[in-house]
Amino acid sequence: MSNVNMWAIEDGFYEQGTAVICGVDEAGRGPLAGPVCAAAVILPPHLEIPGLTDSKKLTDKKRRELFPLIREHALAFGIGLASAQEIDEINILQATFLAMERALKQLSVRPDLALIDGNREKDFGIPVKTVVKGDGLSMNIAAASVLAKVTRDDLMLELAQTYPAYGFDIHKGYGTKAHYEALREHGPCPIHRNSFLKKFYGQK
Repeated sequence: MSNVNMWAIEDGFYEQGTAVICGVDEAGRGPLAGPVCAAAVILPPHLEIPGLTDSKKLTDKKRRELFPLIREHALAFGIGLASAQEIDEINILQATFLAMERALKQLSVRPDLALIDGNREKDFGIPVKTVVKGDGLSMNIAAASVLAKVTRDDLMLELAQTYPAYGFDIHKGYGTKAHYEALREHGPCPIHRNSFLKKFYGQK
């Protein structure tokens, strides 16, 4: 288990008088198909959710155990998506920001500060602080990472039933060998990110 104090970053801002802090993270920037999903979460200060850390370090089973706990205990949360078509139109970075903006707009409590995982920031109309590898350093960002990941995984499980030829239930749209083989055989489907496939089709 990590010895990181997952409230240390928030505590620094609480001490400066920042009252309401939300964490923001995304899932699904890298896949060849499906939406990018972002979540924004405001947890009560110093809430302990045992086992909560960067969603990438957790098993699917553990993420699914934490998912309802986060939703139950959060002061507010929001989840936003940007579609494959939007990713193609405005690029993945801007689509990620769009999903984050949609998640933030769903919050029933207005945050005084948004902690955003990564090193890219955007003006969301509230103060923002980027935190590199924040999903392993901030409890609010970690909570957002779990909500985003589980939500996106479930969406890809649903889309796998609509487009069964691609194995989305297994790889969630990421560029696995099996996924590329399905693309060679069937071509892209409506939820593929065509901007991500240019190189693939250029090499055929």
